[in-house]
Amino acid sequence: MPDFSFEREAFDADIMPVCGVDEAGRGPLAGPVVAAAVILNPDTMNDAIWQRLNDSKKMTAKARDTLFDHISGHADVGVGVVGIAEIDILNILGATMKAMADAVRNLPTTPRLALIDGNRTPTLTCDAQCIIKGDSKSLSIAAASVIAKVTRDRIMEDLAAQFPGYGWELNAGYGTKEHIEALTRLGVTPHHRRSFAPVRALISK
Repeated sequence: MPDFSFEREAFDADIMPVCGVDEAGRGPLAGPVVAAAVILNPDTMNDAIWQRLNDSKKMTAKARDTLFDHISGHADVGVGVVGIAEIDILNILGATMKAMADAVRNLPTTPRLALIDGNRTPTLTCDAQCIIKGDSKSLSIAAASVIAKVTRDRIMEDLAAQFPGYGWELNAGYGTKEHIEALTRLGVTPHHRRSFAPVRALISK
């Protein structure tokens, strides 16, 4: 389970505030990539609800929704959303880095250190520390993972209502069997990533 040790190490070095940064949606064939940055209040870290916070992929949808509401109401949150056009121009790594930088920039408070999930650092105006599998190690990154995933899932649910048949409300745009079959049957939508191989192959036909 994630804890607050990375953040407290920074605090002990008189580096604060500290934000956690994570993304959702690098792999799907459709929809934007979303990143979130979260600054948690160290004075509330003993509250029991934070013990339920984990890597968003390991939580149920109901648990994510509950934590999403709590984080939104008790922490500083910034979100970055990069859409299809920029994904196809920048490639998904570049788009992810841009979404992360936008999320940090959109925080209401400027951090001095950003804890980044993964092994690559976006261009930021503050210091950054990469943490492999950070969403299972740092509470700030885990909080960011929840905000990013819930935000993106809700975007995909809205898009599913506009473009029924692809199952986005369930697969969030990932290349599931249902999604691939729908692509073949219904065609490519404006929200599909044309630079991704399965979509590009259909277009070329």
